[in-house]
Amino acid sequence: MKKLFILSLFMLTLACQQKNNIQKNVIVTDKHTFSKPNLAVVKHLDLDINVNFETQSISGKASWQIDNVSKGKEIIFDENTLTITKITLGDEEKETQFKLGKEVELHGRPLHITIEPNTTKVNIYYHTNKGAVALQWLTPQQTADKNKPFLFSQGESIWSRTWIPCQDSPGIRFTYNAKVTVPKDLMAVMSAINPQQKNDTGIYTFKQDKAIPSYLMAIAVGDIEFKSIDNRTGVYAEPSVLKKAAWEFAELGKMVAAAEKLYGPYRWGRYDVLVLPPSFPYGGMENPNLTFLTPGVIAGDRSLTSLLAHELGHSWSGNLVTNATWDDIWLNEGFTTYVEHRIGEAIFGKKEAKMQDVLTRKVLDDSMLEFGITNPDTRLKVDLARRNPDDGISEIPYEKGYNFLKVIEQAVGREKFDIFIRNYFDAHAFKSITTEDFIAYLNENLIKNDKVLADKIKAEDWIYKPGIPTNIVPSVSKDFNAIDLIQKSWRKTGVKGLSQKIKSTTEKQHFIDYLPEDITPKEMADIDAEFNFTKDGNFVIKRQWFVPAMRSQYTIAYPAIEQFMIATSRTGSLMTLYKQMVKTSEGKIWAKKIFEKAKSGYHATTIQSVESLLK
Repeated sequence: MKKLFILSLFMLTLACQQKNNIQKNVIVTDKHTFSKPNLAVVKHLDLDINVNFETQSISGKASWQIDNVSKGKEIIFDENTLTITKITLGDEEKETQFKLGKEVELHGRPLHITIEPNTTKVNIYYHTNKGAVALQWLTPQQTADKNKPFLFSQGESIWSRTWIPCQDSPGIRFTYNAKVTVPKDLMAVMSAINPQQKNDTGIYTFKQDKAIPSYLMAIAVGDIEFKSIDNRTGVYAEPSVLKKAAWEFAELGKMVAAAEKLYGPYRWGRYDVLVLPPSFPYGGMENPNLTFLTPGVIAGDRSLTSLLAHELGHSWSGNLVTNATWDDIWLNEGFTTYVEHRIGEAIFGKKEAKMQDVLTRKVLDDSMLEFGITNPDTRLKVDLARRNPDDGISEIPYEKGYNFLKVIEQAVGREKFDIFIRNYFDAHAFKSITTEDFIAYLNENLIKNDKVLADKIKAEDWIYKPGIPTNIVPSVSKDFNAIDLIQKSWRKTGVKGLSQKIKSTTEKQHFIDYLPEDITPKEMADIDAEFNFTKDGNFVIKRQWFVPAMRSQYTIAYPAIEQFMIATSRTGSLMTLYKQMVKTSEGKIWAKKIFEKAKSGYHATTIQSVESLLK
């Protein structure tokens, strides 16, 4: 009887192990990749590449360690605009057959590679071409110092396949080592632990021992220098930018400590930032170990460093716990926006946090107005089938996702919700999950069949229905209430002295946001004389100020608007201005003229967005 019991226990344990193994190998279907990871999936990359600025190409070998789950005869990779020259198997480099499938717009082509049931390594020899969306090659004139060329990559969402043959899905994670050869007067950095000074060889090696998805593969090459902030944070930038950037980001170490206090240990080792030239298309990109940042965040007064809190927050939500498909992008961005606000509150105080709440609520309301509240793209869980997954990267997943999490926080209390989020990050660390995985975890660990609590939260309404649910938490700031009173009276009392009452960047943003729709050019000139927004405003202030400037035909600001739009490639900010321009026939003509002047310095994804609008 005892032997029978032991045998039964053994069989049960074996069955559980097999079930766990099956579950471990199951990867969610992702409509934006050609790969079939449930049959054969990548596990580790050894990358050996050469960066050539003369030909503007990357060439070399991507050696993938794979798990041939099905023991089949094929593995499929994603590629887009690459030239594949040869593919071999194993350390012995046995040449094998491959073929490219039918091209799909924006997605590239499937790369079918013949393998054997026992294959564990696939070596792909390739080079990039000038159509590679992920790679931005800059001439010396397009950099801050005007001395040497610069290269940077931008992989999110499905653009890593344009510079590395890979299984390009956020649901597929792998570790990597890299050897990168660059011109000897330049330095290479990647989304890994990085060198802190140039060497004499131009050869740099990297190791990322934490499993990441392909969109977080990143590289930059240029005349880059490093300055430390503390023992685990620092800044990379061109020489003329480095000192200013290090001063601007002096509180970076404090931000990491504040995030750890809230959500547990920072698991990536170092946290550094790289300030890129202006053609970078985003405010920031959360590449592991090395956030890529727009130079627009360097305001000279540390007023825009909340962007850093957002990118740092991705070290927990996005990089540590990742959306499994691009339909689930809110899991990355909604959680990170929540984490950003919490870090900001810890560093800058509750008054600033409440003001930021009001600003972001306006962003959400404006986005809903633009999309239309019945538009399915205003759901948190979106459907991006047969579309560019970049279409899902709007303000909706950020701000609606943030407000959904605020609803949960209010329903259960902050203390309980903090524990829940920290446990959520721990439970899913280095995993990619779906919205449905989150809902299951929420129900099991927080709601726990409590119907009253479930009705308070209304998760289904937030996630699967368009628009804004009725239980959204109100956003209120006493400081902004005082500015609202000023808005009601300044037309009668004049604007002289207002700059002494409205001082911070956040306060100025709110003031600009609620300028009257019928404001006149004369009134704009008076405000500009008081605040000097056109000339001295920081990046965010100018972006917002230029909207009413165009609306009111405040022509004095037009040269500055044009200069601003040529000097940056930050897609979201540019689209705000281009959208305002195209509201009139004269504005659309102006927009096209600016675009023709500026597009050589724009990133490829920025060009796609603007061209689509101007059509």
